Amino acid sequence: MYKNLAAALAAACFFSPVFSQTKAPAEPVKAGFVYVSPITEAGWTRQHDEGRKAVEAALGAGVKTTFVENVPEGPDAERVIRDLAATGHKIIFTSSFGYMEPTLKVAQDFPDVKFESITGYKQAANVATANARYYEGRYLAGIAAGRMSKTGVAGYVAGFPIPEVLQGINAFTLGMRSVNPRATVKVVWLNVWFDPPKERDGAMALFNQDADVVAFHTGSTAVMAAAQERGKLAVAYHSDMRRVGPDAQIVAVTHQWGDYYTARVRAVQNGTWKSGKVWGGVKEGMIRVGDFGSKVPQAVQQEVLARQKDIAAGKLHPFQAAQAAVRDNEGHEVIAKGQTLSDAQILGMNWLVEGVQGKLTR
Repeated sequence: MYKNLAAALAAACFFSPVFSQTKAPAEPVKAGFVYVSPITEAGWTRQHDEGRKAVEAALGAGVKTTFVENVPEGPDAERVIRDLAATGHKIIFTSSFGYMEPTLKVAQDFPDVKFESITGYKQAANVATANARYYEGRYLAGIAAGRMSKTGVAGYVAGFPIPEVLQGINAFTLGMRSVNPRATVKVVWLNVWFDPPKERDGAMALFNQDADVVAFHTGSTAVMAAAQERGKLAVAYHSDMRRVGPDAQIVAVTHQWGDYYTARVRAVQNGTWKSGKVWGGVKEGMIRVGDFGSKVPQAVQQEVLARQKDIAAGKLHPFQAAQAAVRDNEGHEVIAKGQTLSDAQILGMNWLVEGVQGKLTR
């Protein structure tokens, strides 16, 4: 269904081919990975560590990986990144938005080391950025939630009101309202990415406000566990979480890093690494929706997978106003009828779509 991401990257204008016939180096490339939370059984960091393992599987003796987990954003991140650079790591993946500035700072002092700022947006000669179009998966999950919700009220446990999170909330709401125009989404802001007790409390508060299905943009499985405990439904994020919520999970929005990480380490091996930016989605295989729960009817599963194929084929865009203008929840037109948001507009998103309850502090 999906094109191989490594091949897609090789064809992109900002990368040289990654599958060079150059002889492998005698010494393995040391690749470092910095994680913002512990490696748990599922979640944000788990997906990136699966990507690291995919690099090892693909490159074998040609690579040696190192990871440091549970590194707070800020001074600690700079210290860890600097230590990796100073100990012979030739490429370092920093997998959190708050690592962007520390990564750039360290990169200035180590011009021969390559850095990959995951979810960052600032590049340098030796700093590339990469992210996934999570919003595509969110829209598809919204369709599933709209079909499964009995109250028409969904909850969303969110970390910080940055554009990436707003994209997800808005796409989820638009997907939900595409099958239930009267659906509403209530948001709880935590101002933290990984805090299982807070995540659980946020979910419980939403269940107490008539939400019978929840989505989340946080780093643990706590929201899924809360849904299982309360007999409610939830959309898994980052990883398949059916082991935690066997009855609660309706679908999972996962992001896949193995092909990208492998391509970039191979590029260091071959001397073809160049800075650039990647924003891949369903088409490139970086975002995938599936892992349906046992309660989801086949008709709903087939509908979601059909829309996923439409996104991959370019026939469907979550932020396209096909039939009518899209307005924010303050009544302002944000997408004119017949128009589709550009990448720049999506990346700068600072509004909540109609159907979302709550306001942003600007």
